[in-house]
Amino acid sequence: MRKIVLLAFSILSTATFAQEHFSGISTSRRVGLLNAKLNPAELVNMESKYEVNVFNFSANVANNKMTFGDLVGGNDNFEEMLFAGSEPLNFRGDIEILGPAFGYKVDKWAFGITSSAKIRVSFVDVNTTLGNAVTNGGIDNISEVYEVLSGENQRASGTSWGEIGLSIAREVYDSEEHRISAGATFKLLFPGTYANMGVSKFEGTIENNAGNVTLTGASASVNFAYSGSLAGDFSDSNNFTEFFAGGLNGFSTDIGINYQWKAIDSTKYRINAGLAIRNLGSMTFKDDNNESTNYELSIQGNQSLNLNQFEGAKSIQDVENILLTSGFLTMEQAGSDFKVKLPAVLSTYADVNIYDNWYATAYLQQRMNEDNDNDQIAVQNILSITPRFSTKYFEAFAPIANNEVSGFTAGIGFRLGGFFIGSGSILSAAIGDTNQADAYFGFRTSF
Repeated sequence: MRKIVLLAFSILSTATFAQEHFSGISTSRRVGLLNAKLNPAELVNMESKYEVNVFNFSANVANNKMTFGDLVGGNDNFEEMLFAGSEPLNFRGDIEILGPAFGYKVDKWAFGITSSAKIRVSFVDVNTTLGNAVTNGGIDNISEVYEVLSGENQRASGTSWGEIGLSIAREVYDSEEHRISAGATFKLLFPGTYANMGVSKFEGTIENNAGNVTLTGASASVNFAYSGSLAGDFSDSNNFTEFFAGGLNGFSTDIGINYQWKAIDSTKYRINAGLAIRNLGSMTFKDDNNESTNYELSIQGNQSLNLNQFEGAKSIQDVENILLTSGFLTMEQAGSDFKVKLPAVLSTYADVNIYDNWYATAYLQQRMNEDNDNDQIAVQNILSITPRFSTKYFEAFAPIANNEVSGFTAGIGFRLGGFFIGSGSILSAAIGDTNQADAYFGFRTSF
């Protein structure tokens, strides 16, 4: 089990990683396909007739336990820090790769085709006592007894998938001062691999006797679901790269509207604002090793479960097999193919021209589903403000955010022509502790 937890963190912390992907650059005055990813209605605001995305990369890790220095510095007390304190562990980590893409604008219409690959790893509301006992075999080699009660569904999950997006946008109103546009993106989903372990309504007693850790008097509802390469080994990072392995098996939609208050006698605007609902859809995982099973865990009387045996588990399937062998699981419901919902969010923003080439953007992201659901890919809520200096060929910006999981972050980014690079947390890391690490870069061209 330790390998599962460590792999989930290390796969995303081997480089500096924003929980808001492409924070700052996605609301740039240099409108392009990245803006349309945030709101498809932005396509009609492209300054050029054509845009080609070459390659964009964004990666992030946000949690409520470890600081930036711990994430990238390989702290020796890594495992203990994850499950320190009494607050449940929450972790959101993901990688997003935007591949070749093309945008085209003609008259009042604009069109786009995009490709992307995504990885998500999440720990949701994991009880620290239970997590520490299963992963580390207790803290000290002394006698310890803990009563654990957790009503929330505790989850450990990982998934990867690919997307092909088809976007269309149109001006619906245009005057000398104002413009309103609407757009939609229809995404074809290619599920790659998936694994989920959920434990809800957990109660029990954990005892550590000189390193021998046992669970007694326990009950819980348990879900195990997996498909593809993650079923066999959660500890191999290569298993997360099966982006298109499952073929076309899902659809999702982004819809949005955009408003511009134009600046008279200028290519600039006074306000550029938008509202979008993204990731409305789900994908179905189908593979020869597919399994989704709900169990009831019951350990009563003098019965006990040895928690030390989970330390060598490499996959969620290994954890399931250990529990099945123990005889403490009773099957409630089983199936093969299953659907997983995308992280649907409502996002809104406003970019305001303060003076000359100085702008400021306010951005809000609110998730629309509960992260505790076993069939849900997790995402966190975000509120950010980004001051920026922007010209046609150069841009500098500093996103400042309050993130649901990682708290306060501050970063910096730059754009030179079609190349950009940035981080949503590098400044907060430099001036003090922060629970997030992130970075992104990319290149696109227009003509």
